[in-house]
Amino acid sequence: MQNAAPFLSGFFLGLSLIVAIGAQNAFILRQGLLRRHVFVLCLICALSDALLIAAGVAGLGTLVSSSPTLITVVTIGGAAFLFSYAFIAFRRAWRPQALHAASAGAGDLKAAVAACLAFTFLNPHVYLDTVVLVGSLSAQYVGNERLAYGVGAMLASFVWFFALGYGARLLQPVFARPSAWRVLDILIGLVMTAIGLSLLGGLGG
Repeated sequence: MQNAAPFLSGFFLGLSLIVAIGAQNAFILRQGLLRRHVFVLCLICALSDALLIAAGVAGLGTLVSSSPTLITVVTIGGAAFLFSYAFIAFRRAWRPQALHAASAGAGDLKAAVAACLAFTFLNPHVYLDTVVLVGSLSAQYVGNERLAYGVGAMLASFVWFFALGYGARLLQPVFARPSAWRVLDILIGLVMTAIGLSLLGGLGG
């Protein structure tokens, strides 16, 4: 039981960092609504977070935070990807017939996986949150307590992504209307654009 406190601390910190409107969450939400490759994509997101958290707890956070060049490169690449996806979302919203076709098709798994990986690893915030922040805060623990802290943070990612991906289908009655898909895609486009602009704005700081 002595590891319960570090475990809960890691769990709630991890949850607080990912339960927010972001590019990755918006992507998983849309895939969940369409019931496209939900398990695979949720697993990729959760495992990716777990890998980065493990690296941070192991001490990689210090290395990443001391490399401005690495952060800059990832930031520019991530912003470019987000703007591209925002354009695609706005285009889907502009063409209602594309929304009907989207709900019927099986979708391309390779493309979905590629997009999921891009949302994860081209976003510098994921490194700052998982590797740097979670990693640095783990320094207050040692031994098994540090391990419990890291496992708690990892579990939060698994709980959140699978809850979001599979819970999205509860909203399907709402998204039976094409207008709801239009609104969702507009919101996704706005979120992607806002995050992209915030990333580029951070470079000047």
